[in-house]
Amino acid sequence: MTIITPITSTLTDEQQSVAGKALQDTLVDLIDLSLIAKQAHWNVVGRQFRSVHLDLDELVTVSREFTDAAAERATAIGVSPDGRAETVAKSAGTKGFGEGWTKDSDVVDAIVANLKAVVAGLRERIGATEEADPVTQDLLISFASKLEQLHWMWQAQVA
Repeated sequence: MTIITPITSTLTDEQQSVAGKALQDTLVDLIDLSLIAKQAHWNVVGRQFRSVHLDLDELVTVSREFTDAAAERATAIGVSPDGRAETVAKSAGTKGFGEGWTKDSDVVDAIVANLKAVVAGLRERIGATEEADPVTQDLLISFASKLEQLHWMWQAQVA
């Protein structure tokens, strides 16, 4: 049985709607980013295998920590987070990752593209939440800061 609204919010309905959508969109992007990184982790091959393999673990950890923080913020403002596989598959703004063994340089390219897509979504949501919920905006800014750092570090591997 689903309980309709057990958690109330200190935000107005409009603020809650804007922040809730930003958090939900972030949640699915981060879930998919962690899955992409894990898929790449299992399938990377090549001369840079070890370093790429270990860097992918860091990305998985960061993505999962941010996923939990986004979901808990949504809950705190009275929005039920939806991280089901079906929802992630339908709505994530990531670029995806292929199947099978993947050359290390191709893994790096795919991770860079996926990080870029996630950060682009975050930057849009940072703007959208500025007025509606600065607390959510601050959380999204912290995510973007770390993911932009990782985006740079991943690019540097093939520069």
